[in-house]
Amino acid sequence: MVVRAADGALRLVTDLLGAGTAAGRERISAAELRDLVAANTVLDPVGRRIIDEVLVAGASLVREVMMPRTEVVFLSATLTLAEAEPLVRADTHSRYPVIDGTHDDVVGLVHLRDVLLRPDRDPDLRVGQLIRDVKRLPASKRVLAALTEMRREGHHLAVVVDEYGGTAGIVTCEDLIEELVGEIHDEYADPPEPALSGLPAVVDGRLNLADFAERTGVPLPSGPYETVGGFVMARLGRLPAPGDEVAVPAERSGEALLRVLTLEGRRVARLAVTARLPEQRRESAGGVDRARPAGPS
Repeated sequence: MVVRAADGALRLVTDLLGAGTAAGRERISAAELRDLVAANTVLDPVGRRIIDEVLVAGASLVREVMMPRTEVVFLSATLTLAEAEPLVRADTHSRYPVIDGTHDDVVGLVHLRDVLLRPDRDPDLRVGQLIRDVKRLPASKRVLAALTEMRREGHHLAVVVDEYGGTAGIVTCEDLIEELVGEIHDEYADPPEPALSGLPAVVDGRLNLADFAERTGVPLPSGPYETVGGFVMARLGRLPAPGDEVAVPAERSGEALLRVLTLEGRRVARLAVTARLPEQRRESAGGVDRARPAGPS
């Protein structure tokens, strides 16, 4: 029921934006549509808020929600099914991009059942013989338009291509829907950790700047990065290591301190975010320990 309702809402919004089946009519901008929604007297306040949030999220770029290539499990087209089986069993995904050479040479994808559940399963069969067509999307494409296109063409996964034609990562329909309507949890998965708001907090290094600011109340300056992990790396000017700390001015909290907790490869996996009040910063700079009583003069 919820899925059908969300699907209907998304179809309505995409049609109004001119991205759906009614794309032949005159198009209006997202800003104009938001003005129309705000002025609509039929929709209740909750309905107006939901549609406005979908429009805002739909304007995000695919590169902001994709899984970066460093975290994607690629299968070589030359692998036999016997060689590919332990790779897919060790992972939790159902679809895998197939490459012929480097990660920039994606030739298709295979489904988990292609590797494990074929009725005529031949362990010497090559992965490259089972590939299906794979969708490609530019990293600069808008989330709402990407979702509409993938649903229309029947694709569940797409390879995200950067401006140089290389593989930037992958994105799934679920990734795009979660950007629009919030995170979707598998009913059989472990319960999610409760969301933290404000400081202190522990966050994923892949969190984009907007979500990080919303979750912690700490806006990060824009730069040549899209995630909080990228911000830390840029501020350090080198590859990060566990225990590295970066300070950033924070509204309402004086200053926020970002400390690297764990890495995944070279990427920042988890960060601790704490607040330091202006008094603590001054004392730290002056070498004063508040816990130590002052001696006689």
